[in-house]
Amino acid sequence: MCVPTKTFSYAVDRLAHCSAAVRLWFLQNGLQLNADKSEVVFLGTPAQLLSAANITTVDIAGSTLPVASKLKSLGVTIDSNLRFDCHARNVAKACNLHTRALRNVRSLLTDDVAQTVARSIVASRLDYCSALLSGAPAATLDKLQRAQNNLARVVCQSRGRTDARPLLHSLHWLPVRQRVTYKLAVLTHKMRTTATPTYLSELVLAHATPRTLRSSDAPMLVVPRMHTELARRAISIAAPSTWNSNC
Repeated sequence: MCVPTKTFSYAVDRLAHCSAAVRLWFLQNGLQLNADKSEVVFLGTPAQLLSAANITTVDIAGSTLPVASKLKSLGVTIDSNLRFDCHARNVAKACNLHTRALRNVRSLLTDDVAQTVARSIVASRLDYCSALLSGAPAATLDKLQRAQNNLARVVCQSRGRTDARPLLHSLHWLPVRQRVTYKLAVLTHKMRTTATPTYLSELVLAHATPRTLRSSDAPMLVVPRMHTELARRAISIAAPSTWNSNC
């Protein structure tokens, strides 16, 4: 739920009433809503989070839930500032664990098999939901980049301090930042060509020029105006911005 800072308390009360109505509908239809298994986190800028610091619990469908600083959904750790620092740390830790295991058997594998194992077990973790990392702080992406560099050194059987950039180039692996951009661009292309998923494609609109220009034939998208860096990371802004930058 996206709400202005000044009406934050009112929005929390409204959420409690709406969730209670949903719970009642469940009961009337012979269903059970396990609200106590839910988690609550407030997302926003530091100023917005500071204004909501006095709200420590939220009533959801009759259950009082504590407000957490982060939660995990579908394997992605979401923090209140949307820095995804904890998520990147968890992904890097899992990648390094599998990279060390691959190092132990690397001498027994051919180059093709080593690359296949690396892509399927480790690189797939780097790519999972990577579009969410668009606009993330450099420190967050650097954690994932170091994990990818370690993987490239193991696959290429190079020393620990070898420059990873030539290794990535030889393996035809995009660095993490470029992978994030690529994944977001692919998602945007899918939204434009197939209108799926619907809940995202509705946020991306084609740009119509008021008069005929040389750039009129370019498939540009509308980029809404936002005033904060956090808001610019929304899919409605990040997707068309990435798309337009490559048109």
